[in-house]
Amino acid sequence: MTRTVESKMTGVAIPTVLDHDVPTYLASDEALVHLLDRYPEHLFDINQYEFDSEGQVSLTTGTRGKSSGRDVLAAIKASQLWVNLRRCEDAHPGLWAEVMEAFWKLQPELGATGARKMTGQLILSSPVMRVPFHFDAAGVVLFHLRGVKRVWVYPTTETFLPQQAMEKVIMRTTTEELPYQRLMDGSAYRFDVAPGQALTWPLYAPHRVENQEGLCVSLSMDYQTWASRITTGAHRANGVLRQRGWQIRPMAQTGWAKRALLWAASLAFTRLGMVRNNIKNFERTFDVADAGLTAANTQDVAPQTETAPVTGRRAA
Repeated sequence: MTRTVESKMTGVAIPTVLDHDVPTYLASDEALVHLLDRYPEHLFDINQYEFDSEGQVSLTTGTRGKSSGRDVLAAIKASQLWVNLRRCEDAHPGLWAEVMEAFWKLQPELGATGARKMTGQLILSSPVMRVPFHFDAAGVVLFHLRGVKRVWVYPTTETFLPQQAMEKVIMRTTTEELPYQRLMDGSAYRFDVAPGQALTWPLYAPHRVENQEGLCVSLSMDYQTWASRITTGAHRANGVLRQRGWQIRPMAQTGWAKRALLWAASLAFTRLGMVRNNIKNFERTFDVADAGLTAANTQDVAPQTETAPVTGRRAA
């Protein structure tokens, strides 16, 4: 994997697995039920992905409805749900304190010197859940707490991460998913991530996930450095300019002075309403209770199984 200008400033050169000491009992059934009962509704994301034979994906989103924490957990175990509990730094301070302590211990090995604006998402996903090929516009460390995830991490070249597609995601005109073909797996790193391990990868590296064993629980920490913040802003400005017919240079050929100017322009574009978030009001089409995915309906239901391709980026 070629190291980009960005990865020299933020994160690691190649995907890296490290041991962490975040207590895994925080992902026990009782701890999760207690948390799900009390987590703020507006920080709850519930998603279902459906894949075709070529790995292309469609996404539906839902709500918990009137389901209890125990019902939500049962539904995750018995179906194909991906639940994201956002802003753990505010809503789950106990877990966040443990994660931050582990992060500071590992910071030199994570390449995260100068990290700022850390945020956390607790991700609960079904035993057979798959997360499509996508990238994140931040440095990421995945602290895994329960189950086994198989994660593919791909190069950050134009072949895998087209700049124009990056710009659309960063502008939030589309979701994080990228064009994917299975033959791309031959160029990826592959990891089976177990509880007590933390996985990180180069800034912007595309990745996809297939759960392998049991309910999976991970804390995904996003962070920024000044370098990543400026570069992401430059991509956002380029996206606006591209929409208006400008010819855009590859970011790898854009020096830091030009990136800083583009970043400043992106702030102005946002204030002027030239960057519209098209996904913030993504329609939620189901809730756990209406779908019949409750503890009463799922306690005797075995999850469906899939065979994961065994070919050898962030698990979420």
